[in-house]
Amino acid sequence: MTKADVDRWMAAYDNPQKPVVQAVREAILAADARVGECIKWQAPTFTYKGNIASFFPKAKKHATLMFHKGATIKGEFPNLTGDGAEARSMSFASLDDLAAKRAELTSLVRA
Repeated sequence: MTKADVDRWMAAYDNPQKPVVQAVREAILAADARVGECIKWQAPTFTYKGNIASFFPKAKKHATLMFHKGATIKGEFPNLTGDGAEARSMSFASLDDLAAKRAELTSLVRA
C-alpha cells in the first residue's frame, strides 16, 4: 500500500477531525523525507524501518496517533502519553493544538 492508498482512504474518511488528521499527516511526512505511509489496521500508518505510528480513525474529539514503540523513543516528549510496555499516544484537539505541538511531533518522528 502506498501514498495513493492513503489518499483514497482520506477521501472516504468521514470524521469531524478529518482536517486535523490531514494536517498531522502532512506534518509527519514533512518531518523526515524517509518516512513512508500506508494503510494498516484500517488506518493510515507511518513507516520507517518498521511501523512508527498509526492513527486511531474512530476518535471524534481529537486526532490521535499511536506510536508503536513510543516507550522506547529517547528524548523528552511531554505530550506523548500512556503507560503500556511499548505504545504511547499523542492527541491533537484542533489545528491550533497541532501548531502548538508541531515542534515536539517533528522531533518525535525524527527520533
